[in-house]
Amino acid sequence: MSDRFEVTFAPLSADPETVTALLAGEGLELGSKARELDSKSAGSVSKAAAAADFKGKYKTTIEILAPAKLGIDRLIVAGLGKDGALSAQQYVDLGGAILGAIQNRKTSTASLIVDVETSGDHSAEQIAALIGQGALLRHYNFKKYFTKKSGDDSAADKDGIKKLIVHVAHPDKAKAAFHPLKAVANGVNFARDLVNEPANVLGPVELAEKTKALEKLGVEVEILDVKAMEKLGMGSLLCVGQGSARPSRLAVMVWNGAKGSKKQKPVCFVGKGVVFDTGGISIKGAAGMEDMKGDMGGAAAVIGTMYALAERKANVNAVGLVGCVENMPSGNAVRPGDIVKSMSGQTIEVINTDAEGRLVLADVLWYAQETYKPKLVIDLATLTGAIMIALGKEYAGLFASDDKLADELLSASRSTGEKLWRMPLDKAFDKMMDSKNADVKNTGGRWGGAATAAAFLQRFVQKDVPWSHIDLAGTAMDGARNDINQSWGAGWGVRLLDRFVADHYEKSEK
Repeated sequence: MSDRFEVTFAPLSADPETVTALLAGEGLELGSKARELDSKSAGSVSKAAAAADFKGKYKTTIEILAPAKLGIDRLIVAGLGKDGALSAQQYVDLGGAILGAIQNRKTSTASLIVDVETSGDHSAEQIAALIGQGALLRHYNFKKYFTKKSGDDSAADKDGIKKLIVHVAHPDKAKAAFHPLKAVANGVNFARDLVNEPANVLGPVELAEKTKALEKLGVEVEILDVKAMEKLGMGSLLCVGQGSARPSRLAVMVWNGAKGSKKQKPVCFVGKGVVFDTGGISIKGAAGMEDMKGDMGGAAAVIGTMYALAERKANVNAVGLVGCVENMPSGNAVRPGDIVKSMSGQTIEVINTDAEGRLVLADVLWYAQETYKPKLVIDLATLTGAIMIALGKEYAGLFASDDKLADELLSASRSTGEKLWRMPLDKAFDKMMDSKNADVKNTGGRWGGAATAAAFLQRFVQKDVPWSHIDLAGTAMDGARNDINQSWGAGWGVRLLDRFVADHYEKSEK
């Protein structure tokens, strides 16, 4: 996580660092502090803007080296666009873009002056906090396995900034606004670490153990081992990991944050935690198989979400469950044609051992419903390549049994920029999952692979439980890079689910 980097807040009167960024609205509209610096430096900002034809358009930047009489080595001017026209997420993205501009040259500290005079929906302090979150998300990198060599001027050295000081009129208010945003960023970066970690380091046991880090935030954690899952009848989940020398686990995280109401039904998140997926006996091709260390991206999203909810003390009851397995071929591996019995009692014919994630989710979904009687269940999984054929790496696929739940998730998607596209649940897809030898089979043939996978999962969802399945195979790992994510493991889904909870399921303080 980006614990090496911190965002702090200071008053506008504080002396800026030798690397400083300013904000400029469209038409080169400057705030009071920026105007003061421009004037003191004999119009260096105005002159540089004119020379570069910089007009303050959103996310555009110019850099002024050693402006006169300021004691500043680099002055970066970042465009805000039209007055009051930006959404919260656009300010977050702007923060990432500004930090990227700062990181173009080495520095250990930098200042950002937020002296906006806006008529929009956000105060200067809220804008400062949102920009700070974007910087925190942008700063993340995963370079723990690089060994630094003498004289190496690598990218690892370029990320040397340790502190961003955001100057704003009321720093205490900005700090308070930043606290929940920092919690969400920490959850995202925690999830990124999990996805980026190689599978030889992060096995099923280790992934489950990572959830214990949430105990310090007040989350109750329980880890079920193989014997406990055998006793529960989780034959579907356990068959996936039986070919691996590393035992499977089920990690359960419980956050009882609803004030005065531990009995309030929780929202429930379920994640696929396949730490490495060879495909098993139905083995994958060698090309690109190294990316299958990220096949636990759904589990990472759930863990990161629970982290964020707990750190910001979300006023909600929530449960996160992740099934942690490794899918390996061996003399003990599940075979195509095997029939296993799930915790629900339904029998499953395994047609393809590379359709393993749904076998894990089937039992975790059932356990979640039976144990916690949730008000809704959302599962997240890097489930199918088919969803990438349909939606590329920009969108995750959303399947939902309940229109209200779907609308709430789509609203959170629009707010955060973590894009969802609703896909169909249809009886025709369900019919394709009928088996000649068991209650259900785990693949439905070549066509509509993401939709038939969702149809399989729906068989393990009780009729009165609103349920959604998010297939994030294209977005959780090696997705599209942007202003707030330059990482292979994106931590995708944490901001989406946190916003979903905040907007629709946190109990009002009133």
